[in-house]
Amino acid sequence: MSFLRSRFVQAALILVLSAIILRFGIRPPAPWSVFTLYMAVVFLAVLIFVSSDSDSWRGFTRPIRSTLVDPDKRILRYALAVVIPLLLGYYAYTQAAARPQAPAELRAVHPAPPDTIQFRGKQINISGAENPLRKDQASYQKHVAAGAALYIRNCVYCHGDNLDGQGHFARGFNPPPANFQDSGTIAMLQEAYLFWRIAKGGPGLPRESTPWNSVMPAWEDRLTEEQIWQVIMHLYDATGQQPRRWETAH
Repeated sequence: MSFLRSRFVQAALILVLSAIILRFGIRPPAPWSVFTLYMAVVFLAVLIFVSSDSDSWRGFTRPIRSTLVDPDKRILRYALAVVIPLLLGYYAYTQAAARPQAPAELRAVHPAPPDTIQFRGKQINISGAENPLRKDQASYQKHVAAGAALYIRNCVYCHGDNLDGQGHFARGFNPPPANFQDSGTIAMLQEAYLFWRIAKGGPGLPRESTPWNSVMPAWEDRLTEEQIWQVIMHLYDATGQQPRRWETAH
């Protein structure tokens, strides 16, 4: 076991054991970006360890120098000259080769809303409905402020503090959270449509709009009717968007 005294062997063992633990010892598995970050930290720590003094550094570099210059290591050098390019070439091939991918999921981004929904035992008309809080213009700022507070408490984690769908959890979702700053989202929709989507969330979407993997929760159990309308008012006020109006029959 004298070979374990070698600084080079010790460094290699630390790197290999760290890679095995980080790759297979963590459940659920860590993302590749986290794995590479931790391995970079371990690598830097090993470099500090082997270069802590001159004797340790000489012990670490001795087998490397011996492999490169000693006449009796010629066969090993030839073998490494073949194996290392082959490994690098294989890695480059695996990164560049086409990979089988699942077929794209076709989904309706804005499925047709129902005419009515049940909200805490009350029937609410969606088709043709307007935000009732807008009738009280004197309390407009109060409702917008209340909606902003509700948004910060409940929505910012996914939709972001800039309402751009870049919240802390956004990267874990597919499809990503809605970007309310995008003119293709709330500016194209009536406020009643947003009420339906917030109240019923992903579970309340119609069957014809599937496949749909939206993780939007149904907020009807957490927010009151008035609170949902207030959040909607905040979305339009903060983004400068205007809600779409229902088309009137001629």
